[in-house]
Amino acid sequence: MTHAPSNEIGMTLTASQLDTYLARIRVDRPISLDLHGLSKLHRAHLMTFTWEALDAFMGWPSSITPASAFAKMVEGRRGGWCYEMNGLFGAVLDALGFRVTRLCGGVDREKLGDIAIGNHLTLRVDLDRPYLAEVGVADAIVEPVPLAVGPISQRGFDFSIMPTEDGWLRFNNHVHGIAHSFDFRADHSDEAAMAGTHSWLIRDPASPFTNTLAVLRHTADGYVALQNDCLRTVKPNSVSEHRITSADHLADTFETIFDLEIPRPERVWDKVQAIGRDKAA
Repeated sequence: MTHAPSNEIGMTLTASQLDTYLARIRVDRPISLDLHGLSKLHRAHLMTFTWEALDAFMGWPSSITPASAFAKMVEGRRGGWCYEMNGLFGAVLDALGFRVTRLCGGVDREKLGDIAIGNHLTLRVDLDRPYLAEVGVADAIVEPVPLAVGPISQRGFDFSIMPTEDGWLRFNNHVHGIAHSFDFRADHSDEAAMAGTHSWLIRDPASPFTNTLAVLRHTADGYVALQNDCLRTVKPNSVSEHRITSADHLADTFETIFDLEIPRPERVWDKVQAIGRDKAA
């Protein structure tokens, strides 16, 4: 396999940027490039940054580059989706000296077929063996796992990596997961496919992200997820739901639950209300 470093699409973190990122996630530079150091960074990234696809939902400018993700997430108070979450994390790992490969995946490929390839970015990190580092699928693992077929359990949630009939690997999410699965290959990197699919996801009215407000943040024992006006708190053995009832309620949820600074949250609420009216019609 050809090594494809995380900065191949235009970002090499400076020492100052790396220090700023580490300060943002409140983690010291790892002493050694091992699984312990990788796991600590992986968990801290997910506990610091919120997964969100507001740019697609609101039609705001978006970029697939790690440099854009750094400005948005580290210098600003925003989150990101897979291209940004895994893109930024991969660039950080590369700057620290980890051996990182950006992999082109497909969420729900089991249902959508090969058209899904490119709608997900995930990461392979080579240590004593290959590991899957995955901070971009929103509600899945919080620490890296061996890139190998078999069951996975973290925090009471059950996952697995299984082979597909056509030679791919399928990461199966837990039973409450928003995305049921994503497919990938340990040797498959395709930046052009991801860039093209990103453009479709961010703009096309048929994209699931242009029609659904999607925000998610991990907690110590699960996660909290917002889909349009429904706020779900998910733990291994329980799911509770609450409704967002006003623009002020949404703005407060962005601030206090998701630690996001969102410009003009009332406009986001207006679109959520419009979608609700369209579904009711």
